[in-house]
Amino acid sequence: MTRISLRPATRGDYDFLWWLHRVTMRPYVEATWGWDEAWQSHYFQQHFDPASRDIIEADGVTVGCISAERHEERIFLAVIEIAPDYQNRGIATTLIRALLDEGDRTALPVELSVLKANPARRLYERLGFSMVGETGSHIVMRRTPHGRDRGV
Repeated sequence: MTRISLRPATRGDYDFLWWLHRVTMRPYVEATWGWDEAWQSHYFQQHFDPASRDIIEADGVTVGCISAERHEERIFLAVIEIAPDYQNRGIATTLIRALLDEGDRTALPVELSVLKANPARRLYERLGFSMVGETGSHIVMRRTPHGRDRGV
């Protein structure tokens, strides 16, 4: 069994996080809007805030990042990115289930937004998320706390 741990991201994680974003999100951004490397790099640099992310480690190896925002009315999964060599090993599932457990304990829904082109939507559906809205590019999904009405 893989030991998964989180640590706060630091400025020193910038190169890894930029690489991770490019390798995990580029195909879906490209399919949605097209990928402009210069624009993406500038945007990433301008919005880089290590305090908002945790680094995911699997057996001590840095493999991804996660960002969950806790609000009074919901938990919002803003980012979860796993390096390709570590995908399909249950890492994202384990971390998302931990957020769902937190949502159950605090009676808060867990929400996220996923690009329509991103097949991760199937994972979210398997974990109990349902579509509650959409934009031109994204599907908004929610999983209500266990034991509560699962409607919108």
